[in-house]
Amino acid sequence: MLHVRICAGGGQKCPSLPRSNGFKAKTVKTRIGALKLSVPQVRGASFYPQVLERGTRSERALRLALAEMYVQGVSTSKVSKITEELCGCEISSSDVSRATALLDEEFEQWRNRPLGLVKYLVLDARYEKVRHGGRVQDCAVLVAIGVDAEGHRSVLGVSVSLSEAEVHWRTFFQSLLKRGLHGIELIVSDAHAGLKEARRACFHGIAWQRCQFHLMHNALAHVPRQEMKSAAMDDLRSVFDAVDERAATEQLARVVGKYQSSAPKLARWMEENIPEGLAVFALPAPHRRRLRTTNVLERLNRELKRRTRVATLFPNEDSLLRLVTGVLIEISDEWETAKRYVTFETK
Repeated sequence: MLHVRICAGGGQKCPSLPRSNGFKAKTVKTRIGALKLSVPQVRGASFYPQVLERGTRSERALRLALAEMYVQGVSTSKVSKITEELCGCEISSSDVSRATALLDEEFEQWRNRPLGLVKYLVLDARYEKVRHGGRVQDCAVLVAIGVDAEGHRSVLGVSVSLSEAEVHWRTFFQSLLKRGLHGIELIVSDAHAGLKEARRACFHGIAWQRCQFHLMHNALAHVPRQEMKSAAMDDLRSVFDAVDERAATEQLARVVGKYQSSAPKLARWMEENIPEGLAVFALPAPHRRRLRTTNVLERLNRELKRRTRVATLFPNEDSLLRLVTGVLIEISDEWETAKRYVTFETK
């Protein structure tokens, strides 16, 4: 253990300097281990060493490293073991939690950075377990992905809410617009009621593509018999795989007619809902495969699940938002520097 005595006044006698009133012991945890410091107590003036933060028990660099480990998905118990091996001192779970707060300012700046022209907007939500009001509750992570005029993807924003209610989606959309989001030509999402209502209120008049994957999954609930499911899915694919919107509409009419007698509820559901999945035909053919579903979020959600699985249960919404923000920043940076997601023709 290294012992250090900090002196006020540089050791010189001067009538204007405060007089020492003994020393107070202080322990600071650093990357080289625990330091035992003797901080002078003074009379007639206030004194505290600039190298120390009042009330802080850990060096800032060490705490930042702890926060980054947490964002990388390392559990608090593993963090404690790692730092004990590296520094020779134990780091408690509360130390790790305080360390993660150092990232909040940086993450807040990223979540509020200015946006610009975005051609395609893809929306989705996933759920994580959070302790709220003394009980465990599912919390919605709302994510927006954009494809800009150059064809590059990026994560535009993220929000953590207690549900996918319309008010939460609306607040999220308003924050994106306030940051300068404009120029949207197509929105891709599922048909969650809260999302639909908020989208109509905030993005009125913008074309909407209902995720074809979700449509096919929803259709299964209306197939009356198990043995009919495979054929029904093949028929739906024939609609979505049509060469253009006119051909898709004609094929849909044939499929609906096919099931009018054998599965009337399915036929009625397809007639009412499948047209919502055909807006993608207005896009250039090379773009349709990319924008027909929300699968652009597949890898993102898989990575979020891998990281959040370590935590299992988040103590509050802030801790969940902190972790997913860190993960999304990494993914967005990769997307923005990678090859174009789609290519726009230039005249």
